[in-house]
Amino acid sequence: MSHSPHSPLPPLPIWKDELYLEFHRGCYTTRADQKRQNRRCEELLYQAELLSSISTICTGAVYPKSELETAWKQVLFNQFHDILPGSAIAQVYVDANLAFAEADRTCREIMAKSLEAIAAQISLPSPPQPDAQPILIFNPLNWLRSEVVAVPIPDSAAETWQIYDCSGQRLATQISRVDRPEPQFTLLFLVNNLPAVGYRVFWLCRAEAETLENSLPPTQKLLQIDLAQVTNNLTPKLAVCQETHFETERKVLENEFIRATVDCETGNLSSIWDKVNHREVLNTFGGDRLQAFSDSGQYWDAWNIDPNYQKHQLPSPLLKDISWVEQGEVRQSLRVTRQIGKSMFCQDYIVDIGSPLLKIKTVVDWQETHVLIKTAFGLNQSANFATCEIPCGTIDRPTQPQTAAEKAKWEVPILRWVDISNDGFGVSLLNDCKYGCDFQPNQLRLTLLRGSTWPDELADIGIHEFTYAVYPHSGNWQNAGTVRRGYELNLPSLVQVFPQLGENCHKTLPTVGKFLDLSADNLVLMAFKQSEDDANFWIVRCYESEGKQAVLELDGDLGLAIVRPVDLLEKSANSPQKSDDGRSLKISPWKIVSLAVNRYCTIQQTVKS
Repeated sequence: MSHSPHSPLPPLPIWKDELYLEFHRGCYTTRADQKRQNRRCEELLYQAELLSSISTICTGAVYPKSELETAWKQVLFNQFHDILPGSAIAQVYVDANLAFAEADRTCREIMAKSLEAIAAQISLPSPPQPDAQPILIFNPLNWLRSEVVAVPIPDSAAETWQIYDCSGQRLATQISRVDRPEPQFTLLFLVNNLPAVGYRVFWLCRAEAETLENSLPPTQKLLQIDLAQVTNNLTPKLAVCQETHFETERKVLENEFIRATVDCETGNLSSIWDKVNHREVLNTFGGDRLQAFSDSGQYWDAWNIDPNYQKHQLPSPLLKDISWVEQGEVRQSLRVTRQIGKSMFCQDYIVDIGSPLLKIKTVVDWQETHVLIKTAFGLNQSANFATCEIPCGTIDRPTQPQTAAEKAKWEVPILRWVDISNDGFGVSLLNDCKYGCDFQPNQLRLTLLRGSTWPDELADIGIHEFTYAVYPHSGNWQNAGTVRRGYELNLPSLVQVFPQLGENCHKTLPTVGKFLDLSADNLVLMAFKQSEDDANFWIVRCYESEGKQAVLELDGDLGLAIVRPVDLLEKSANSPQKSDDGRSLKISPWKIVSLAVNRYCTIQQTVKS
């Protein structure tokens, strides 16, 4: 049908939904090592920019602009199709792994130097002992948090070390040991109220003679368990593990928030009791059921999942061992080892003091081809939709699809979490590097691994490490702060032990510091970096994460104020007006905001001149 130049064009059709690609469902999972390295490098780049910016502002250190740019380009290049989707030939990943490793190394070096420079400016109180070593615990996220951290211990005499806060109070600690292959000891303790983009200082001390006898519970004995007796196909990382032995066999992990029960016949979770809301989280199906399916890959092996895979479920995993790893005041950890085909799954169920999460830390020696693995959680509730995290937002997807387009979404992408909530209660399933997911009204499943053989016949063969976590909560995902819990799983606090840092003269930072707080529960900091065009300015980038208006108010020891809103290219942008003092700004739901900022005193001096 033709139209005259002056006649109105017919309205364009509207597609009000995500752009879902039906023939690349396997790309969420294939080459799991690339997904993990990409997630890690993105997190490291954020932290490297953040710490180097703080270090430059507080100490005058040179901002590593060229090093960061190189690392960013290495990571961004690896996000090209077919690298990150996992559908490239084997040689591509030789080069990609080198680039990821170099970016990782660059970021860690920048972070270490920046933390050292920041620590050197902290004015320390008198140590509880002359040889005490200061520990800096840094929170890279823009909200107050509390979590268990692990401090590396200098030698194998683990029981001789203790933690003190800066007021001189000794904290509850727990020894944790890993053999990979040499023994490595850490000291676990709970850090409460760690400030937003901030830090706290503690002391690492040797135990005094009179307290040494009480440093370990009398029932604890350190043993080494040789998992090679279970399987001959595990690498040294899995071959030896550390276990704490108890006279009475138990299968329950518990803290003040949850009580998790493990079925000793299958290794599955038979119960998660929410002690806060007084209700059972799982239905009779249970949780963390590892399900294996035959997966031919449909037309293109690496790209696709067989649409009929659920009709070809493989036998249930074979339970090889259940053994306690840790059961102390700070952490409880139960190790479950299961076998699927030729592959070993070694999973630690972990409950930490002060945390409502049940973490499942997993190491897999994957030796399968044309097999798909999912973990399934049957929930003691039902909902019509599941909420999935997507970049800088969320999407609600139906759990009972009706239309052809909805039914095609039997495998969907997520970022850090997926949540089912209804009737004042919900469950979030968090992850640290997995992207494929599916769900029913009362079930969540996370896709863990695939076994494609083309175009790379050994694509996922080898060792994989990942962690996912169950988070039961009241209310919906917004009320529960699921966005924050997802970030916390992916970005644990940084721990750095320093030698004595010298005299306190000319040191300006306190023992507890908050560098940058956005002052709104629904704002997430995405970047704090030096401006690309003017080294006198800094860029704060954040997004609204819960679909409601927010008021950003800059707070913190850096004393920052807004100069002007900018776009992603850091050019001046039209945006809601900032307050007269430059400290606050209204932000619309789901909006990504970039701001050029500077220290308030610098802005005032510029205005006066």
